[in-house]
Amino acid sequence: MVHSEDCNIIFRVRGILEFACQLDDSNEAQSTISKSFQGLRSKVSSNKLVFSVTNSPVLIWPNNSFQSSVESLTEASACGDILKYIESDNSGNKKASKKKDKFTGPTVVNMKLLFEVTEPAGNEAPSLYRVIRQQHCVRMPLPMDCVLSITNNENLANACKGLVEALSNQVSDMEEVVLRYKKGSSLLVPQPFHFQLPEPAGLTTVIYPAGVPDHQLQAVREDLHRKFDLPGDRPCLRRANAFRFPDEAYKDGYLRNPHVHLNPPNIEDAKLYLVQGVYSYHHYMQDRANDDGWGCAYRSLQTICSWFQQQGYVETAVPTHTQIQQALVDAGDKEPRFVGSRQWIGSIEVQVVLNQLLGVTSKIMFVSQGSELVTKGRELANHFQTEGTPVMIGGGVLAHTILGVAWSENSGQIRFLILDPHYTGGEELQTIIDKGWCGWKGPEFWDQNAYYNLCLPQRLKTI
Repeated sequence: MVHSEDCNIIFRVRGILEFACQLDDSNEAQSTISKSFQGLRSKVSSNKLVFSVTNSPVLIWPNNSFQSSVESLTEASACGDILKYIESDNSGNKKASKKKDKFTGPTVVNMKLLFEVTEPAGNEAPSLYRVIRQQHCVRMPLPMDCVLSITNNENLANACKGLVEALSNQVSDMEEVVLRYKKGSSLLVPQPFHFQLPEPAGLTTVIYPAGVPDHQLQAVREDLHRKFDLPGDRPCLRRANAFRFPDEAYKDGYLRNPHVHLNPPNIEDAKLYLVQGVYSYHHYMQDRANDDGWGCAYRSLQTICSWFQQQGYVETAVPTHTQIQQALVDAGDKEPRFVGSRQWIGSIEVQVVLNQLLGVTSKIMFVSQGSELVTKGRELANHFQTEGTPVMIGGGVLAHTILGVAWSENSGQIRFLILDPHYTGGEELQTIIDKGWCGWKGPEFWDQNAYYNLCLPQRLKTI
């Protein structure tokens, strides 16, 4: 595995392998399944395997003495040479060969897994035989998805050899999962997920059985956490933790992590202490709900809930305003007539809802006036270092989300990274950044005379 700081290209090969076998009531089902998987490994190693580079005319036969449909691409060519043949796709995405900005990471080269279907004519006569026993025909598509991280100047032949090896290993991993979760003649489809783990593991693929929820895969994850020396108190390998490639858009319409597009504030000796992981930006007027003027704390709470969901702690959907209000009623904090109202909520209510809906506990920080927030740098820095969750802050009639601090231990200077739920526009990243709806704010941002309560959610101790 190539270390991420040296990695220029990620090759990703996707396609379908058709698994088929005949199962009967005998005790030979396992060997029959394994024989079918061995046939697929042989297919992957055959001369008929073809890689088709997406949005390009390039076809590569990796097992046939490295043949390419482009004469200038040879086995000695550098991996980076393939980029100049990749064109923009229909959505207008830039060519892979163009310079990336600092947020996109390595270039991803997408490839399709194909096989030649023509066979040479033979002189063999067909033979027929008859088997008299009850059999169950099993067919299922195997969604192959292999990745290889490699440096730009590595030769293309080595990259293709690594991809073929990765495909063969993935077939074996899928075989293991199919056999482990087999029930009679019922087989579960194995699904690959990629995870960005700390070095030296890097981008790692894990196979999970379709239809088996995360909470039933606890023992599998425990083994993997030990194998890769991962923390034993937080999710790293749940499906929600899967690596998302730059060309994979979120389908729910919410912006993710707009703060990564900001430059850090210029404070001497300051260190950055930021939210860890992925969250969605929730703000006024989303979801066809007109909450302008009263829903800011609800939106901050939704952002926090999205963090717990997207880190894999919970599978619960981000709650609506009505569900938040109902949770407060169920917890005994509000009267039934509160549901459907436009009443504000504050940090204490956010704490109650997180516990009621997600089982999340929170610490509350009280500040008697806004001018004192400048003295809370150490406590906030410690929160983002240890817990890394978004913080809801409420004061006066306003609520905001704190995503981090830039704090100098020597001078005490501090800036707050604020995500503002009062934004009423569309999901336009440039506007949100340029207008400061997500941005660094100084101590003067706070009402100096108002009191503030901060809700600091604590991580759940689970994997």
